[in-house]
Amino acid sequence: MSGRVAPAQAVRHGLILAGRGVRKIRRNPEHLVDVTVQPLLFLVMFGYLFGGAIAGSPAAYLPDLVPGLMVPSVLMATLSAGVGLNSDAGSGVFDRFRSMPIARSAPLTGVVLAGAVRYLVAVAVLLAAGAALGYRVRTGPLEVLAATAILVTAGLCFCWITVFLGMVLRDRDAVQGSAVALFMPMVFASSVFVPAATMPGWLRAWSGVNPVSLLADAVRGLLNGGPVAGPLTGALAWSAGVLGVFFPLAIRAYHRRVG
Repeated sequence: MSGRVAPAQAVRHGLILAGRGVRKIRRNPEHLVDVTVQPLLFLVMFGYLFGGAIAGSPAAYLPDLVPGLMVPSVLMATLSAGVGLNSDAGSGVFDRFRSMPIARSAPLTGVVLAGAVRYLVAVAVLLAAGAALGYRVRTGPLEVLAATAILVTAGLCFCWITVFLGMVLRDRDAVQGSAVALFMPMVFASSVFVPAATMPGWLRAWSGVNPVSLLADAVRGLLNGGPVAGPLTGALAWSAGVLGVFFPLAIRAYHRRVG
């Protein structure tokens, strides 16, 4: 792989390899289980098991749960990028890429961009399932598109964490386990499932600045009507910070891994 590729060509190479990733998903739909079946299980489980205790009834809980649940669904969908890249590194695929006249970063950016399809599927599944259970968006199509764009943007930024883990860890199980260990405390120490006001003071303080809470609050504001600017600003700041830190780390780890 050439390291002297013009930026426009590097973008083109990344898009071509993103197309490769999308074709893999189309040929193997089972790769979408984590963004279809898993969100449905969480929606039904939390909605019907805890909806009465938290909001008085499952129907009253859905306006908070459906938009909120989109955030961890997208976040957990980023795991496939790190796991897939780790598998490619051990299968010799990178050796083939290295012999081709493409940008060195293209295999990484291709996988990351292909992940946008997974995030869109997760959002669509939750909107459809939520509607079937009785949830109704209280705003309009533009707000739905804006919420989707925010979630996809956050996914594309946070995805670089799992890409970095995929490049520095040798085993795909270690990649998945490490990412889950990182993301799950963020998810459950957020306002996705329970109101932050019910938490102890120290946990409530963390929930207020937690990127998962900020994203959930921004999406709720867009879909249900409510404040958007404050949580959206914080969510975008987190996304930019994660991208700024983990993008160069992932690229550096990738160069060390493939030589």
